[in-house]
Amino acid sequence: MLVTAIYLIVGLGNPGLQYIKTVHNIGFSFVDYLVSSIDFPEYKQDKKFNALYTEKIINGNKFIIVKPQTYMNLSGQAVQQFVSFYKIKPDNIFVVHDDIDLKPNNIKIKQGGSSGGHNGIKNIDLMLGTNNYWRIRIGVGRPENKDIPINDYVLSNISNEQIENNKKVFEIIINNIEKLVTSDNKNIVVNNIKLEIKNIHS
Repeated sequence: MLVTAIYLIVGLGNPGLQYIKTVHNIGFSFVDYLVSSIDFPEYKQDKKFNALYTEKIINGNKFIIVKPQTYMNLSGQAVQQFVSFYKIKPDNIFVVHDDIDLKPNNIKIKQGGSSGGHNGIKNIDLMLGTNNYWRIRIGVGRPENKDIPINDYVLSNISNEQIENNKKVFEIIINNIEKLVTSDNKNIVVNNIKLEIKNIHS
């Protein structure tokens, strides 16, 4: 089948059972939900990519879903390997990650911008030599107890209630994901996603 374009969707997180439900692993949780929702093949691992990944052709476009296995601070290594191998341009890269400056149940989808102190994003910027890729930032908020260091907070477990709320947010993004990544006018799609998310929590 002729492939029109290749899109890379990267979920950020840390590998290992102890990290599955942690705040910092919301990117992994999102792509896992995406893979199961759209019936992607099971993840495979290739040492040259330092990642778990799966791919599927949808309406003539190839979607590659990636979970770097390098730990958060070195996420850019795996991303750069995929970008180099498949010759993917920044416009077609979407990185999903947690954002402590957004409250839970909120998202921000934007191309470029600062890392906001996120170590995974910092490393991707470094390895790609650009920040001009797309980011799907999912709000996790800050700890209610201000004495808790951020590093400890992002490695703490998300409550079961918030996990269920996250799934509702994931579902809305996933229902629009093909349109989001392939559209020439992403702002319209982004605004529709944000409106849908606002409605479920109003």
